[in-house]
Amino acid sequence: MEIHNHDQGLAADLEALLKMHTGRRQSLRMLFAGAAALPLMGCGGGAAGTAAAGTSANGATTTPATTTGTGGTTTSTTAGSCTAIPEETGGPYPADGTNSNGSGIVNVLTQTGVVRSDIRSSFNGSSGTAAGVPLTIKLRILNANASCGAAGNFAVYLWHCDREGRYSLYSSGVTNQNYLRGVQEADADGNVTFTTIFPGCYDGRMPHVHFEVYQSLVKAASASNRIKTSQFTFPMATLNEAYTASGYAASVSNLARISYATDNVFSDGYSLQLATMSGNATDGYVATLTLAVVA
Repeated sequence: MEIHNHDQGLAADLEALLKMHTGRRQSLRMLFAGAAALPLMGCGGGAAGTAAAGTSANGATTTPATTTGTGGTTTSTTAGSCTAIPEETGGPYPADGTNSNGSGIVNVLTQTGVVRSDIRSSFNGSSGTAAGVPLTIKLRILNANASCGAAGNFAVYLWHCDREGRYSLYSSGVTNQNYLRGVQEADADGNVTFTTIFPGCYDGRMPHVHFEVYQSLVKAASASNRIKTSQFTFPMATLNEAYTASGYAASVSNLARISYATDNVFSDGYSLQLATMSGNATDGYVATLTLAVVA
């Protein structure tokens, strides 16, 4: 299905999809069906993170964790029986309407076509596709205020840099691209899936993926509604393997100059933000993470 009313944003996407079917409930089911399960693990790249004792594969724990590092103090809020993923900076390249790229405010959340699972290509009139090792991101969202049950029908806006370490809409050479950005609504079990490429490592940061969580797809049309902003990273073994692939040469030298301990986000712990990985640099990877939010 193609929607041609460009620049009308998420609200127009919703309206157009609703008109495709005779029943409102049937239309909503059609709109919101389609997010595969994707768990990812939290802030940092190894067991040296600072998750509270008793953390399980789905983030469940019995005690809160507060850590301090070069990135500032991070408090992981405990509610119910799981620890919420730490709040982190959205960084300078969110394109969610909260900052400018030098030419003006940029906001993909209001652009037609932003609701999509495959984020490798640009959309809404832009052309261009990010090259790189295939990566499937599978997140599962839990609601810490609902006994850590599935946060069904929540939404995620996700973005990251390309193979060369550039952010679309901001970095030189890709200011006319908006690839590697997209919004997905979780299914009833809190699962959401993105198809993308493995991000590069740029100088000064460990490789990472940014995301914002919203309580619904409708609320994801405005960054003012976000209930969580965070980041996740990848195990070092995966990074070293992925960067042997073509096009990632600069990532090898950049990664050699940074570590989880010196990264300004993950230095205070990353056990809740470390993705579980499968796959390889030839066939591609699957990153899974279960994350809890307080909603």
